[in-house]
Amino acid sequence: MPKILFIASHRPNRSPSQRFRYEQYTGFLQAHGFEFTSSPLISKKDDQWLYKPGNLVRKSFFLLKCYYLRWKDLKRIQEFDIIFIQREAFLTGSYYFERQYKKSGARIVFDFDDAIWHLNMSEANRKLGWLKNPDKTAKIIGFSDLVIAGNRYLEQYALRFNTRVIRIPTTIDTLKFLPVPDKTDHQPLCIGWSGSLTTIRHFQDAIPFLKLLKEKYGNAICFKVIGDVQYSNQELSIQGIAWKAETEVEDLSGIDIGIMPLPDDEWAKGKCGLKGLSYMSLGIPTVMSPVGVNTEIIHDGVNGFLAGTTGEWVQKLSLLIESPTLRKNLGQAGRQTVEDQYSVESQKNNYLQALRNLIN
Repeated sequence: MPKILFIASHRPNRSPSQRFRYEQYTGFLQAHGFEFTSSPLISKKDDQWLYKPGNLVRKSFFLLKCYYLRWKDLKRIQEFDIIFIQREAFLTGSYYFERQYKKSGARIVFDFDDAIWHLNMSEANRKLGWLKNPDKTAKIIGFSDLVIAGNRYLEQYALRFNTRVIRIPTTIDTLKFLPVPDKTDHQPLCIGWSGSLTTIRHFQDAIPFLKLLKEKYGNAICFKVIGDVQYSNQELSIQGIAWKAETEVEDLSGIDIGIMPLPDDEWAKGKCGLKGLSYMSLGIPTVMSPVGVNTEIIHDGVNGFLAGTTGEWVQKLSLLIESPTLRKNLGQAGRQTVEDQYSVESQKNNYLQALRNLIN
């Protein structure tokens, strides 16, 4: 039975990057003869303070703990046939551990879903940016036996350093993310955004058009922000709520229209459209910026909308606000897109075959 060691930053069922990239395939892989072990760095206790400003001494000891955990992995590395690295093994610019995994003789799989060769950090840890080395991504890609890229933009980058690259999109478990049946028309209509502490700045791009919509529709609409409990906007009556795995589907299901604004920059081009796909999987009509993979996911006016300028956002959101039929039709078409191309069911055999080929 082939054994896989999953190298990742967060504990299982915590990080979207891990949950929607490989964790939801583990049961399927087990059923087809693979055995796996997870090796996370950030515990639940660490999570409570690691992404807050300050705590520099504590963060120094945290890095020592991470080094110890990865050193323990090296001691057992011979037990595994595949070392699956999700983004990076260590949280600084070092790729020492990745090099050691390669020397072990195990097959190295590198999976990534962001343009991580560009420096991108949360505001709380921006002062520690000097510890990072985005160039290490190219080094790890270069000596990997298989690279799994989340979209075409990432795939093209990886192919500069390695020919053993495949593209598997970030996927949704459509057996878990199910549309709310017969969602009734109600007021106020909720326009929602889901993200994290590191992506809340993207929501700020939505403020100008949300203000215009509030002026236009008043109390007939409201807004919801999921992922940053500290975020608030009194003018728009927004108080962010925390993301919770236990209530994720329920929280998203309370949204009538989902938005995914993005800046048109190199980091955003590497995004895999997860926010939009999450809305679409639940049958929620979705409006996204025409950046990166979003232009492949959304066929404008067919399974959602693309909006670039403030005027386009106001226009297309207004169409959805005013038409329950349009919301229903685009929501259903979006759900079908996810089922066909961006679901676990649609990609699981590709995933399995890639790992089998690697072993063979």
